[in-house]
Amino acid sequence: MFLAYAAHKNFTVYQMDVKSEFLNGLLEEEVYVEQPPGFEQKTFGYKVYKLKKALYGLKQAPRAWYDTLSQFLTDNGFTKGKVDRTLFRIQDGESILLVQIYVDDIIFGSTNKELCDKFSNLMQGKFEMSMMGELTFFLGLQVKQLNDGTFISQTKYTRDLMKKFGMEEKSSVKIPMNTSVKMDMDANGKPVDQTRYRALIGSLLYLTASRPDISFAIGVCARFQSAPKERHMTAAKRIPRYLKGCQEGGLWYPKEEGFKLIVLEGFSDANWICDSDEIKSTSGYIFTLGGGAITWKSAKQTIIAKSTTKAEYIVAGSCCAQVLWMRQHLRDYEIEEKEIPIMCDNTSAIAITQNPVLHSRTNHIDVRYHFIRDHVEKKDITLEYISTDKQLADIFTKPLCESRFEELKHELELI
Repeated sequence: MFLAYAAHKNFTVYQMDVKSEFLNGLLEEEVYVEQPPGFEQKTFGYKVYKLKKALYGLKQAPRAWYDTLSQFLTDNGFTKGKVDRTLFRIQDGESILLVQIYVDDIIFGSTNKELCDKFSNLMQGKFEMSMMGELTFFLGLQVKQLNDGTFISQTKYTRDLMKKFGMEEKSSVKIPMNTSVKMDMDANGKPVDQTRYRALIGSLLYLTASRPDISFAIGVCARFQSAPKERHMTAAKRIPRYLKGCQEGGLWYPKEEGFKLIVLEGFSDANWICDSDEIKSTSGYIFTLGGGAITWKSAKQTIIAKSTTKAEYIVAGSCCAQVLWMRQHLRDYEIEEKEIPIMCDNTSAIAITQNPVLHSRTNHIDVRYHFIRDHVEKKDITLEYISTDKQLADIFTKPLCESRFEELKHELELI
């Protein structure tokens, strides 16, 4: 969300790294260590040291560093996020500076270059820091800040994955999952190496941070890790073959000129009883901020839905919970959203949310999914109808043909 918001506001985002960050954390507890070999004081050989600051290896070292840094920033006028406690912001006239912390990596951005320089000098005056310049790589993500937007990808990781699993010489395919293949336990199938299968699935799962187009295919293949068969391995290997043809793909976040009027928008969808083993449906949803995808999910539902309507209603309830959290998160950026739209392509599911009375067709649905009615009534969210051909979450619930798959990739700003 930080990078999507920064792209919208025309921020230039910079990065700095803290040297020996855990040695800066002040300890609140009493912690003692033995005198290290080679540094003993002969006259006090039987004594120990009492620590004032943390050392590497202490379980409280990360917390101590965060508390120290947090206190330093708040003392200098920064406001801590109420939902994201690693987000700090400060206002200077009409300009704002946002700071995001992840242990020893700090990214910050503003439209005002002087504000960024001032923050850099403030941090370097207190801690031993190294400026990394404009943000180009963060937590495994490659970031390109261009004049008209920000592009996030995992190109290097994708290429390394191809080499690791020997997919460099394989031919590429246009879609990550074949539409004609039915995935089940395949009890009579030939077993394959579980370790290699799980390693492939785990490596691919990391790619979903910037590649929502493979979320569904990986989610389906991940269901068979306990006893993978040849059919499952073939399906799993198809995903890197698909990635080979678009290794440099990633998410695009447009700058303010292309930012849509609806700041936050959700899409929810379900595929009824697509899992033939457990007779369960698949849920899928995605949220976009100004057209750029910021969070998404593809997962098998935990309960058995008796109809398509129930399956759609269940995923809409899960989507509502995500909306409420994200609305609170946006307040940390001083964005107040009301009546956030969730797009659903099932009119019956929408009707259930607007009917305050439980009846025989809905009383078997768990009460935790009915809370969406309250938030529709309070106008925190609106559940709106969208035709199936415009449903972005379709890509998270079922295998699609090439033309439909490419259309949804374009709509999701996957370039």
